[in-house]
Amino acid sequence: MAPTLRFGIDLGGSKIEMIALDACGHEILRRRVATPQNDYPATVAAVAALVHQAESELGQTGSIGIGTPGAISPATGLMKNCNSTCLNGRPLKEDLEHTLNREVRLANDANCLALSEATDGAAAGADTVFGVILGTGVGGGVVVRGHVLSGANAIAGEWGHSPLPYFQFAHAQADRASTGLHPATGEALLHPWPSRRELDAAPACYCGKKSCIETWLSGPALAADHVRYGGEDLPAHEIAQLAQAGYGPCSASLARYEERLARALAGVINLIDPDVIVLGGGLSNIVRLYDTVPRLWPRYVFSDRVVTKLVPPQYGDSSGVRGAAWLWSGVVAD
Repeated sequence: MAPTLRFGIDLGGSKIEMIALDACGHEILRRRVATPQNDYPATVAAVAALVHQAESELGQTGSIGIGTPGAISPATGLMKNCNSTCLNGRPLKEDLEHTLNREVRLANDANCLALSEATDGAAAGADTVFGVILGTGVGGGVVVRGHVLSGANAIAGEWGHSPLPYFQFAHAQADRASTGLHPATGEALLHPWPSRRELDAAPACYCGKKSCIETWLSGPALAADHVRYGGEDLPAHEIAQLAQAGYGPCSASLARYEERLARALAGVINLIDPDVIVLGGGLSNIVRLYDTVPRLWPRYVFSDRVVTKLVPPQYGDSSGVRGAAWLWSGVVAD
């Protein structure tokens, strides 16, 4: 008989979080521990300890799904693309299955976000869902008809490591042709070519390339861009708060961020045409994004009308760990 209990684990860079869902998808237990830093054996042991403690407390075993900051290479079976670099090149699935003595399902954390929201969250009932992580890093995941889409290389949805097309801002009196006004600030939007400042400042990414979407749309990237344009050294959430309050320099920085996000997501819409895009991660808490970005992206989408919805996650920061638990319902498809 299949287990009725589902454990979901979110293996993050700073914390490991676990929940248990009953047969109806109701949360019945939640635990969180710090992630051992740069210590792969200790990380495996910490995950196993969470499961064993929960099963002892609940008096039953369950299926185990794990959201990771990377993916399993189909060629080697080893982890790759993890910003928690101690996982890269390691047989995480194999080691966890050996330690826990059962099959374990792993998926990228953005896939888990998308699966959670597609199953019973903000995108429930949608045919195609794109889940976006906007936090310390930037990731993406795809769910089609309730199935996680992994892809031939296990990188489906990894838009964070594509190069970002840039966009310039200027005031309405600029002598170059305007393509319209930013809906939140009223600034003129100019033709989509990189400015010299953007070309010179193209950030280096941990993956070894420059100007990845992650280097422009993560939380640290928003903070760095604000400084680049003469602003104070502030964390992303403070920039957003001050922008909402009408503080000019922060408002300009958030407007640049929104324009870049709109351009990047327009590329996603052109490629997979999702019904719903769900934002997760710390920057998903910027309420203004859900109004401004969909008003910006139609100019870049190859369609007469864009009906794709941009929504926050119904389960907030808990969505990824819930999606990990649902990996035993949503089949991972090639």
